[in-house]
Amino acid sequence: MITQAIILAGGKGERLRPLTEDRHKGMIEIAGKPMHLWQIEWLKSHGITDFILAVGYKHEVTEKFFGDGSKFGVKIKYSVEDKLLGSAGAIKKALNENSDQITKPFIVTNADIITQFDLAKMLKLHKQNGVLITMFLTPLISPWGIVDTNKKEHVIGFREKPRLDYWINGGIYVFSPQTRDLLPEEGSLEYDVFPKIPQDQFYAFKDEGFWKAVDVMKDKNEAEIFLASDQNLLF
Repeated sequence: MITQAIILAGGKGERLRPLTEDRHKGMIEIAGKPMHLWQIEWLKSHGITDFILAVGYKHEVTEKFFGDGSKFGVKIKYSVEDKLLGSAGAIKKALNENSDQITKPFIVTNADIITQFDLAKMLKLHKQNGVLITMFLTPLISPWGIVDTNKKEHVIGFREKPRLDYWINGGIYVFSPQTRDLLPEEGSLEYDVFPKIPQDQFYAFKDEGFWKAVDVMKDKNEAEIFLASDQNLLF
């Protein structure tokens, strides 16, 4: 059973200033709770109890709030970056510092994600396929309305932010322990790791459940609307 997760929380969240002037964006409150806490509670509901927070910018705020995690019913350790190592480098550092503890597949997630999907299905799929990495994919929703026209360029319809016929990387993964050897000391998953994974060892898990990456204030507002109205869907 997968019980461990690494949350990547090393960035500065500059597009969410001034909210991130005194904290990492994972500590921004959404519907009354820091984003990190929403993540941890969601993961805990799927049996994840041991966490490593890969932190950097304003990490003291995160550590003061969560401590060792015991008041939230989980175990939390911290891997502190003195400089930005990139997503792959942050995972590598966290693994190196806890090499004796991470011996089974584990979750990796970005710190700025609020989501609701059946993680248990993704974990089951990873185990069944026996692959190195399983990536969560979410539908691409157009950030703008789509205008439909006919052959004479008459406007015949308007669709407000429809789902497009593509899937995007949702920033949540299941990693097998063997991936440790493929991770650089510094670099990104997208450019320095994923291209090296054999196709038959890299699987996608598609789900249409709620997903929002909180990069700008508009994302924060949309996540708050969802959480305020449908909190029970998360767990």
